[in-house]
Amino acid sequence: MPVEKLRKYLDEHNIKYVSIKHSLAYTAQEIAASAHIHGKELAKTVIVKVDDRMTMAVLPANYKIDLKLLSEAAGAKHAELADEQEFQSLFPGCAPGAMPPFGNLYDMDVFVDVSLSEDEEIAFNAGSHTELIRLSYKDFDTLVKPRVTRLAVKPK
Repeated sequence: MPVEKLRKYLDEHNIKYVSIKHSLAYTAQEIAASAHIHGKELAKTVIVKVDDRMTMAVLPANYKIDLKLLSEAAGAKHAELADEQEFQSLFPGCAPGAMPPFGNLYDMDVFVDVSLSEDEEIAFNAGSHTELIRLSYKDFDTLVKPRVTRLAVKPK
């Protein structure tokens, strides 16, 4: 989803947001540093196959996904990271690895780590490696209706 489509969606729902341009960065930690956002408030989207269904897992940039926790939360037998080749076609116009966490727009379930739900605001890739969108977590929750659960751990 190109950033224009995301902005249009947010505007249609009267959501207040800020667009943040930053220098080219690929990893969540690089993006957080480049955009001067704490890693806990930067949400990264990880595409996971949960019982062979593509699913979005959204967690803080400074956390690591725990596939066992996600599998249990989903009531699934198996969860594994999806290969980029398996899901890239589902996100036309998005740079690889820069999908916004709006699975509702892609007919995908969305699981959010509970730690993000504790933040007043979250920021996330807007379909490119040079722009973020920041909005209130409450608005994100209202639009996406994710399943909030523990699915990530903070690396030591």
